[in-house]
Amino acid sequence: MRKIPTLFKRDPDDMSRVLDDVTPGCEWVLAGEGVATRKYDGTCTMLDEAGAWWARREVKPGKLEPAGWVEVDHDPVTGKRTGWEPIAQSSFAKAFAECETAGFQPGTYELVGPRINGNPDGFDDHTLVRHAEADRLWFALQPDAEMVVHAVRELGDQGIEGVVWHHPDGRMAKLKARDVRDRS
Repeated sequence: MRKIPTLFKRDPDDMSRVLDDVTPGCEWVLAGEGVATRKYDGTCTMLDEAGAWWARREVKPGKLEPAGWVEVDHDPVTGKRTGWEPIAQSSFAKAFAECETAGFQPGTYELVGPRINGNPDGFDDHTLVRHAEADRLWFALQPDAEMVVHAVRELGDQGIEGVVWHHPDGRMAKLKARDVRDRS
């Protein structure tokens, strides 16, 4: 899974914030195309067609990739590479081992739970949430950038990490509440 682009361009002076400009290729969100879903605060995993489980992994410049790693994307600006490593060797292996995985279909899932990112979503047990089945949000799409920012900020106030928009052709865009927390 490629890294999902943020709906708005990042501020080069403070990469934890976004600007008013839409990231090229994400204009479809403000054009009213696609579906908005809840972004869970966990770690991305994948069940491939052969039945193998993988954990998403980012490798920073100058660092070696783990054994068995499969590169999916490379950011020429930051030098970071994104890909998959076998879940059994990832830092999330113990939490993943607690999940029920029987009968799961190939696809991507968010691993969430007590020992994942401080468990901001409040899960009692380690769980896999299928990205294709993530909760749809009360607002489908807002054609106005400020309405989107306001809605995502409100979701953050409710403890929700953010929004992932899904276009019918497979494109995605995201916006985290923390990206817009101090925006007026």
